[in-house]
Amino acid sequence: MPEGTYLYAVARDVLSQCPDGVADLPVRTISGGPGLVAYVSTVPLDRFGEQPLRRSLEDMDWVAETARAHHRVVDAVAAATATAPVRLVTVYDGDGPVRDLLDRRGQDFLRVLDHVTGRREWGVKAYAVASADGADGQDEPAAATPHAGRPGTAYLQRRRANLRGREQIRRQALQRADHIHRALSALSVAGCRHRAQDPSLSGRHDWMLLNGAYLVDDKREDEFAELARDLGGDGVELRVTGPWAPYSFTVMETR
Repeated sequence: MPEGTYLYAVARDVLSQCPDGVADLPVRTISGGPGLVAYVSTVPLDRFGEQPLRRSLEDMDWVAETARAHHRVVDAVAAATATAPVRLVTVYDGDGPVRDLLDRRGQDFLRVLDHVTGRREWGVKAYAVASADGADGQDEPAAATPHAGRPGTAYLQRRRANLRGREQIRRQALQRADHIHRALSALSVAGCRHRAQDPSLSGRHDWMLLNGAYLVDDKREDEFAELARDLGGDGVELRVTGPWAPYSFTVMETR
């Protein structure tokens, strides 16, 4: 049966033990480049080849299970040493192309590893928990005008007032999110904003104002967490997650 090589991450150090990876397959290392090791699994191409992967990636249960296994390996490596994770389901036709990658892109990997050494990724999501329709979501009564007696005029006036109020609330919320991101980024080595998650993924239907990732020095993690707590309140709830392997700050093209 033809076999391929599934790549999880690149690091400098070899772990004595590593959890099983995708499809419960064992993880091993390939050495190459300027003192680098790649964490990989040997996978059957009838399941991880280009055509089978196209079908599998349409199966959300398969994607979720594979992602959990991928992240389990990356997290184990990142807990022990500076790590450059690679994208989910990165598969090569054997070990040779992986060694070639380490040789060809070795200096790029070293720069990434230097950048993340002694640092970890933290996630911060900000949600607007106050009603966007005002205190009780009800239309405010319109002020009396010379035309207030005309059918529909009072209703239209209320609608315009509500729309103006909602737009003002929206602008204020977005400004608050910008402020939170700038403050957290100032305390971090690097920060980036991802697209807001779909409620089906986040599990919340509150408006997500911010989906941020921040690369934080280990020695400043407590300070970062305290700042994140202080930035919440007044209708904005912050959810802090981490520390994680630095996925958001190590993405490299590996082809």
